[in-house]
Order: sequence, then structure tokens, then C-alpha cells
Amino acid sequence: MTNYKSIDVQGINIFYREAGAIDKPNFVLFHGFPSASHMFRDLIPKIEDDFHVISMDYPGFGQSDMPPRDKFAYTFDHISEIVDSFLTKLGINKFYMYVFDYGAPIGFRIAVKHPDAILGIVSQNGNVYEEGLGKKWAARAEYWKNPTKELREQYKSAFAPETIIGQYTFGTAEGKVSPDGYSLDIFYTQREGYDEVQSDLIFDYQNNVRLYPKFQEYLRKYQPKLLAVWGKNDPSFIFQGAMVFKKDVPNAEIHLVDSGHFALETHSNEIAALIKKFLR
Repeated sequence: MTNYKSIDVQGINIFYREAGAIDKPNFVLFHGFPSASHMFRDLIPKIEDDFHVISMDYPGFGQSDMPPRDKFAYTFDHISEIVDSFLTKLGINKFYMYVFDYGAPIGFRIAVKHPDAILGIVSQNGNVYEEGLGKKWAARAEYWKNPTKELREQYKSAFAPETIIGQYTFGTAEGKVSPDGYSLDIFYTQREGYDEVQSDLIFDYQNNVRLYPKFQEYLRKYQPKLLAVWGKNDPSFIFQGAMVFKKDVPNAEIHLVDSGHFALETHSNEIAALIKKFLR
């Protein structure tokens, strides 16, 4: 059974989900944009017999606090620092990690900092290679070079309900994606100040791309047990981002599923089975 908890981390109330026996291997699930730990609601019950599962909502996401921008820097470095402190506070010092979307640069920052803590990695559309960047990222790279106020406003379309629904449904069979996930994410986007917080992170994403070589160096040096499960129809982080893991981790296992960005919405059974087989 999943338990729903909160804990103070550096003065911020952090919400998290916890399931499974504490004597099982730790498995930390890192969510993506524009979601929260609820994106794992179907996966957690399927793996809790094998792992002690933890998934938090980052600051500014889901049920966690959203500190004002003048008191909290919304960068991936800072959020990773909070996540690191969260894990330390819970005594999670060795763990498998599941990284998705924004969760990849957060999780890999922690892996680079604490390589001995990582038991293995599941990357589900969690990109750390330029080969995995879809066409939209070329336009964003131009924005990073020339960050005008007009472009910042334009990129707020990423938080529009129709955009979020498209993130969930693009590349999936019609009628296979429940509205529950994207409806909750849309609800979270309506909070005052959310658009500016997320705009800060969109601009800061350039620093994740700059860190890709460091993440790849970590993979080459430490050769972690790695399973890449990718929604092959994802237009944001394209499937080539999964295939190229083999370049740095030859023993990586790669699986493409017939889904889009939020592959757990349609393939949680298959992904759970792959996890349990690969990480046993």
C-alpha cells in the first residue's frame, strides 16, 4: 500500500509517496514536467513487492511547496540539491533510480555526485544525449541564445491545457490514455506564479544539455546497470536517445514501446515487468 507523506527539507514542505518494505532495495522515482509523483500511480503498486519505493514532488510541482522566486532559485542545480537533501534526510544512501523527462538531469546530477549510491538506472524517456533531442529543441536553443521577453511569454504555451493533453496523448492509440493524469497536471498549472516558475526552468534547461558530456562520462566510467524503456513515438525526447545509451554502457538493455512521452499511461504493466526482470 502506498503511503502519502511530507517532510521539511531546507524549510520547504516536500510531498512524497512511499511503498514497499524498508528492507527491500530502495527505488527512487524521479518525475518529469509538467507532472509530479502521481505519474507513478500505476507503476508503484506493480513493483512495491520487490522494492522500497520513494517518489517526491519537486519544489514548485504537485503537492510540494512552491516558494516565491525571490526566495528560491528555480534551476535544475537547486532542485537537485533539494532532492539530494531529501534523500539524505530519509536515509536513502543506496538506490535504483527511475528517471523520466526533467527527472533525468536531476537524477544524473545526483549520480555524478554520489556514484557509489546508484544501484542501477531505469530511463524512461529520460534523455542525456543530444541525439535524443527532438526538433523543438533547436528553437529552444535559439531562445537560450536570445532570451527575449516575447519568447519567454511564447513558451508559456507549454503550460496550456491543450499542450499538456497533447504531451500525454501524442503517439498513443486513441482512447488508451486516461484523462486523470493530464487533468491533475492541468490543475497544478493553474496555481498563481506557476507559469513564471516553469519559465525559469525552461530557460535553465540549457544547463542540462551542457552537462550531457559529464553524465555520459559517468556512464562510461561506472557502467551502471541500465535499462532504457522508451515511448518510441515521443516527439520531445526521440527514441534515438534510448539507442545511444549503448555507446557508453554496452550492456544496457533497450526496449521501445508503442507509446508517446508518458509511456506509463499506456504501458505500465510492460514497464513494470521489464523492471522486475532486469533489476532482480
